[in-house]
Amino acid sequence: MQPGMDLIRIYSCLCDRTRLRLLHLLLRGGPLCVCHLEEILREPQVKVSKHLAYLRTHGLVEAERCANWMIYRLPERRSPQLRANLACLQDCAREERVFREDAARLAKVRAHLGPQIPAGVRGAKTANRRTDDRAAVR
Repeated sequence: MQPGMDLIRIYSCLCDRTRLRLLHLLLRGGPLCVCHLEEILREPQVKVSKHLAYLRTHGLVEAERCANWMIYRLPERRSPQLRANLACLQDCAREERVFREDAARLAKVRAHLGPQIPAGVRGAKTANRRTDDRAAVR
């Protein structure tokens, strides 16, 4: 890998508002299912999945299947450049209304899911499922 490529990869991911919002939620709330990210962002599944795929391709998120859920999380091992940029995102997000609103919806989703949230379970064979139509599509 060329020197600086890691930073270029990071910045290519940070230049989109939806990707910033996704990273902020994963940073703040830990691992989440794509359906929960869709609910929090109030964006269509196709858009959320497209941006998660972009982040995954560039190494800024990891995904794991847990029963019928696709769980996304930030990588456990992060480069110093990624750590620094995520810290900056976290600081800057406090100033913007959309990030505060996302955080409030995240808190509601986490409270609704309780301790059985599959996003926090590695290698679980089964998980509680949401019963709305969007969850049934996944």
